Amino acid sequence: MKRAGTLRLLSDLSNFSGAARLRELLAGDPAVRVRCSPDGRHLLLLRPPGSPAPQLLVAVRGPGAELESAWPPGQPSPLDAFLLPWPARSALVLVWESGLVEVWGSGVGPGWRLLQSTELCPGGGARVVAVAAPRGRLVWCEERQAGAESQLGPPAVAFSHCVCVRTLEPSGEAGTNLSSTHILLHHCPAFGLLTSRKDLFLVPTATTWPGLGHILLIWSPSKGKVVVTAPCLGLSHSKSLNPGRGDTWDFRTLLRGLPGLLSPRQPLTVHTWAPTPQGLMWLDFRGTVSLVQPHGGSRTVGTLQEAPASLAGSAALGTFHGTLACVLGSTLELLDMGSGQLLERKILSTDRVHLLEPPAPGMEDQEELETRGGLRLLSAVGLFQVGWKTPQSLELPSAEDMVFEEASKYYQRRSLRGAQLTPEELRQNSTFRAPQALASILQGHVSPSALLATLRAELRDYRGLEQLKAQLVAGDEEEAGWTELAEHEVARLLRTELMGDQLAQLNTIFQALPTAAWGAILRVLQLQPDGNGHLRSQAPPDVWKKVLGVTAAGKEPPNGILPPFELLCQCLCRLEPQWLPPFVELAQQQGGPGWGAGGPGLPLYRRALAVLGEEGTRPEALELDLLLGSGRPKAVLQAVGQLVQKEQWERALEAGLALSPSSPLLRSEIFKLLLAEFARHRRLDAHLPLLCRLCPPDLAPAELLLLLRTYLPDELEPPAPFPEPGAEPPLTVGLLRALLKQTGTQGRASGPVLSLYEDILWDPGTPPPTPPRVSALQASDHPGLEAWAPSGQGLYVTDTG
Repeated sequence: MKRAGTLRLLSDLSNFSGAARLRELLAGDPAVRVRCSPDGRHLLLLRPPGSPAPQLLVAVRGPGAELESAWPPGQPSPLDAFLLPWPARSALVLVWESGLVEVWGSGVGPGWRLLQSTELCPGGGARVVAVAAPRGRLVWCEERQAGAESQLGPPAVAFSHCVCVRTLEPSGEAGTNLSSTHILLHHCPAFGLLTSRKDLFLVPTATTWPGLGHILLIWSPSKGKVVVTAPCLGLSHSKSLNPGRGDTWDFRTLLRGLPGLLSPRQPLTVHTWAPTPQGLMWLDFRGTVSLVQPHGGSRTVGTLQEAPASLAGSAALGTFHGTLACVLGSTLELLDMGSGQLLERKILSTDRVHLLEPPAPGMEDQEELETRGGLRLLSAVGLFQVGWKTPQSLELPSAEDMVFEEASKYYQRRSLRGAQLTPEELRQNSTFRAPQALASILQGHVSPSALLATLRAELRDYRGLEQLKAQLVAGDEEEAGWTELAEHEVARLLRTELMGDQLAQLNTIFQALPTAAWGAILRVLQLQPDGNGHLRSQAPPDVWKKVLGVTAAGKEPPNGILPPFELLCQCLCRLEPQWLPPFVELAQQQGGPGWGAGGPGLPLYRRALAVLGEEGTRPEALELDLLLGSGRPKAVLQAVGQLVQKEQWERALEAGLALSPSSPLLRSEIFKLLLAEFARHRRLDAHLPLLCRLCPPDLAPAELLLLLRTYLPDELEPPAPFPEPGAEPPLTVGLLRALLKQTGTQGRASGPVLSLYEDILWDPGTPPPTPPRVSALQASDHPGLEAWAPSGQGLYVTDTG
């Protein structure tokens, strides 16, 4: 059914301060420039120089005083004026052609008060030809004295302008902060400046050199880039232009580096420019409306039934809900922006009409919420909203019906049964109480005060989230805004059942904004380092259950979608790899049946290793830390084996010593593994004290020697007293003595002698006294001493006496 366009009266202007003067200026001067503040409360009217007083009027809706200003003949009036959306108060900026800037504020006292006056061009000799006030900035195009360039002819004079920028921010209750000047473009032609909520458009004017009249520039401050485009050629080029990094361009150099833009073309024949959320629109003298998008692409939107006769005729363009609205004289035409089809044409009662943008998202008051998204039309008759009227035959479902409809879809996704769950079944079945409770609230069974008290916290969070989204739409502090939005979304998803779309959405957030997503995880899990290289958490068990849970059987996630635990491990590998092993160790301490920690599925360290990649392609350090921190005997032995292969003896020994006394078998296996290396070569000798500490307490010397005998290499030849040059030195008793003493000490304390070899260990450390030397003759007098004389040696003894 065809829609019907409507004009809904929002205000007859009587609720604005200075209503009579406001109606007078709107009805009497077709050239008056009208601007609206982003919150919709202030209307600014500025008349061209030479007009009768007052030349400036600021009307306020609701409480507040209007501002009227007039400048006597011979004294210049402002070139342009802007209303700024400062949070604590409204601000008005006036800019003169000489470069003088005045900042006025309301809310700091009765009426309006001058806050600051300064010069944009302190050196003198410059003339401001155009100015714009994108959020938090003043951008102007100034004409500088050509000097010697004037002798070079018109082409050189055409490049005697430059485009400059200064940030303008509130400071304290009644102050402003205006930064130093930064030049964006040197040696450029005269540009007109138009601004939308995100972008600044530099458009040719009537004084622009004809060879450049087909070129537009689009500067996106939030992205730090400028797009140079020629709509008639279908060409666009993007370059970096970020004042924060000191970027600046010489316009002539910029064009020489962009091929094709200077092809001979006629200047654009533009009757009216109009910045919109979709980009920059313009109306030419044939009645065609075209659109240049922020990325530089252009297209024709549609053609009006009536074309503007001359520049003197008034015209205004605006968009709402995919519809283009064009006011040409006293005619309002509505076109579909997708197809260009004329939807409706209305004849208005006056030709003094101005189109106003709706308030910025998040800045509407309660009265504006009902008219959100509509385009506003201002005339001396009043303030109207242009919109579409819903046909009466179109019946919208009640809130109660929508509750049960959405609930049936939700429960159907979670149900394992094949039968379809219907809204009627939910109404009658007492099993599903949540939709019935919500329906009873919507029916009014719960008092508004009780409902508000219950939902106050949720409403506050929702309002904060909506304001954050509005800031992103407006292009304010995009990086911080996206970070905060990602944190909100991750926290919300962790409160839901992470399956299907929710799990896919969580993966998308981690891929797009990993730092912000991990920051949200830190807050949700309450992760903190303990100073010893470990992590601790105070999060409740139900949160860890969602993080560590595995996908239900038969519902494996699609390719590329990771479960929450694997997603966190992947994010940590990208951001802080050194914290992955402590995080896995902490996760292993949590858990319950089926959580993924201590459950029947893969252990957590194996799931973390799978994120690192296939075996052989993983980072060795991370793999070792995960294996050692797993607490699983096979994993720890695998890690110690890798350390032995890398000859990292000290770390292998410390890995064994770090095991608690409740793992004697695992410590014994690590000791045997290292003892085998100790028997084969001498590269462990420097770490013998650690090996002794690792020795099992119940190992007897005999068992130690038997183990060594097993590990010693086979002797192919009789042993030599000294090793061959370059050969590995053999194991000696001196090296073995410390190990035998360790086992012997432990064995001695337990009772009587346990081994035939233990008497070797109790040697006091000093040899027995040497018996006195006696001659053979003395030996014959004492037969008992013959045993001390070697056999046959007495033949050589002579009596010298």
